[in-house]
Amino acid sequence: MVKEFRYRGVELAELEKMPIDRLRGLLGARQRRSLKRGVTDGKRKVIAQVRAARAAASGDGGGKAPPRIRTHLRDLIILPFMVGTAVQVYNGKEFKEVEIKAEMIGHYIGEYSLSGRRVSHGAPGVGASRSSLYVPLK
Repeated sequence: MVKEFRYRGVELAELEKMPIDRLRGLLGARQRRSLKRGVTDGKRKVIAQVRAARAAASGDGGGKAPPRIRTHLRDLIILPFMVGTAVQVYNGKEFKEVEIKAEMIGHYIGEYSLSGRRVSHGAPGVGASRSSLYVPLK
């Protein structure tokens, strides 16, 4: 028996039909404030692209994956209608693909495209500073 997903006690199908005002009440404080202040033109454009991609995928009988959407907007809140789409999010160097799942609802899309990575420094090379000449050799 597969456990069905619920976001704060509400099923995914109900979340998709729910108006944004009621959905906003279920989200966390920071997300509520962001949605209350309005959606910018850039976010509106990405949301329209997501809706178009889902419509193209659902209208297609072949079961093809929806077209990829590229964005620099890391502060876009994941809403229920976005579930099942793939978005490529810029992390400062390249676009990382994020497959949006139901468990991601209410989070920012940038949380899933990490912008930092572990740095491992090597030994000083040719042309390094004078003080690095005195590093003991092995």
